[in-house]
Amino acid sequence: MYLRHTTIRKDGKTHTYWRLVRSVRKGRSVRQETVAMLGELDAQGRAKARAFAMALTGSPTSQGDLFDPPESEPTVPIKLSEIRLERARRFGDVWLGLQLWHALKLDEWASRHLAVGREDVPWATMAAVLVLARLCEPSSELHIAEDWYRRTALGDLLGLPDERVNDRLYRALDKIKPHKDALTRHLKNRLGELFSIQYDLMIYDMTSTYFEGQAEANALAKRGYSRDHRPDCKQVCIALVVTREGLPVAYEVFPGNTADAKTVEEIVTTVETKHGKADRIWVMDRGMVSEDNLAFLRGRAGKYIVGTPKPMLRKFERGLVEKGWTEVQSGVEAKICPAPGGEEVFILCRSQARAEKERAIHDRFEKRVQEGLEKLEARLRRSKRCVSREQVGLWIGRLLGRNTRAAGAFEVTIEKDPDVPARLRVAWLRKPEWRQWARLSEGAYLLRSNLVHLSAPELWKMYIQLTDAECAFRIQKSDLVLRPIWHQRTDRVEAHILVCFLAYALYKTLEQWQHRAGLGKSPNTMLEEFARIQSSDVVLPTTDGRDLRLRCVVQPDRAQKILLQRMGLELPKRLKLPATA
Repeated sequence: MYLRHTTIRKDGKTHTYWRLVRSVRKGRSVRQETVAMLGELDAQGRAKARAFAMALTGSPTSQGDLFDPPESEPTVPIKLSEIRLERARRFGDVWLGLQLWHALKLDEWASRHLAVGREDVPWATMAAVLVLARLCEPSSELHIAEDWYRRTALGDLLGLPDERVNDRLYRALDKIKPHKDALTRHLKNRLGELFSIQYDLMIYDMTSTYFEGQAEANALAKRGYSRDHRPDCKQVCIALVVTREGLPVAYEVFPGNTADAKTVEEIVTTVETKHGKADRIWVMDRGMVSEDNLAFLRGRAGKYIVGTPKPMLRKFERGLVEKGWTEVQSGVEAKICPAPGGEEVFILCRSQARAEKERAIHDRFEKRVQEGLEKLEARLRRSKRCVSREQVGLWIGRLLGRNTRAAGAFEVTIEKDPDVPARLRVAWLRKPEWRQWARLSEGAYLLRSNLVHLSAPELWKMYIQLTDAECAFRIQKSDLVLRPIWHQRTDRVEAHILVCFLAYALYKTLEQWQHRAGLGKSPNTMLEEFARIQSSDVVLPTTDGRDLRLRCVVQPDRAQKILLQRMGLELPKRLKLPATA
């Protein structure tokens, strides 16, 4: 990892912007990847970042219990030729994750709410292990206990020996699962304190995640529409509500065969019950939209911006060709279309990039259909036996079913071959009206809202933040490995999803911290870089036969020091050895 800079002259002044870059091998080539944008590395920015870090984690000296206490010992001769290093562990990423855990005050919450009994290890500590493992190296509870935990310095940071992390992880899932509602309320309040969030815009979306295994005793495990393209597996559906910054507010788990539109009333009611009925705007995708749901929101004086089904765009064909468009972003235009009655407005939008993509899709599927029909025609000519009309119709149906994006472009008929009356042939014509509408509607979509006083750019910008919810699902599924689910019991599945939700809260906290420190938004890259910082035991054999052991944190390199400085963090130099060591 190394520093690179770019010099820009603006308003008669020269500005030098720095970034951290690392070399990453991708197959046979090596590419440069930006770890973090450092800006101008000015003193004002560093001071601001350090002040924010203090608000998150408190004073850097508040972790004095990690350090070995100073001891006044007499000077002891050391055998220099026998000095060695032992017990190298990953330190930086788990240490950073623990800072986030403390920043969200999840340690305090867990200590108060997870009952303390006769157990040797507090359940609050086991909850921290589960969530930090999900953030740093997502894997199964078995992998955490048998491999991951012993390779990290988390045991030193938590005071939990490696051998104590075993089946307690599964029991810890059972302990935290009943506290889902209390945890989501705590996170919502704490995130609001840290980042001054205005909960005026609620972005709501649905996803699904599939099971490995039959999950026969799990009432939530059902087959339904799979967003993971795994219709062969049972699944559960997850509804997630986030803020305009993508910070989590609430989530619910539904059976895998639940339609998106059937979840709206429950989610809206749940959020209002837990967090109050405030003046909120709900942003939802077209899969949530139904006239009943919109009537439900209006009946509660709710405000909304929603997508609409593609067929509804036909009603606004005239608006697509008329003028009056406003550019809301480079390559994106929108316009307001008032609805009858004045209670709602429709927002026509069109994107140049989206139009090019959809045009390429239509052309590709048209070509596939035509080639398929030509092959079918040639097959019928070569056939030495009579094929029934029903069979030919079945073949055509399969072809069009595999290429639905262009199925309407052709009018296909089955006729008798004039040369061989006993034989059938396929004839087709292109529909010019289909192509005309396809070209006109490519890149266009329609939004619907009851915020009649807002302009098209304002409404579009609110709706486009739905991508934050989609990004949240992508992070949880891919980076935090929410999918697939290996647990079979209903309660363990719900606990697994809760752990992923908590890890996502840590992830987004790190992202906001980076952003405010002027380091961009790349939590994964940050965790990877911090994971390279290790702790190790320095063993100093003395001339009198003893071994002096110092548990030290490896000093970060120059680039890592810059990251730590910008984030207002200070690594401990020494760690306390356990009493038995």
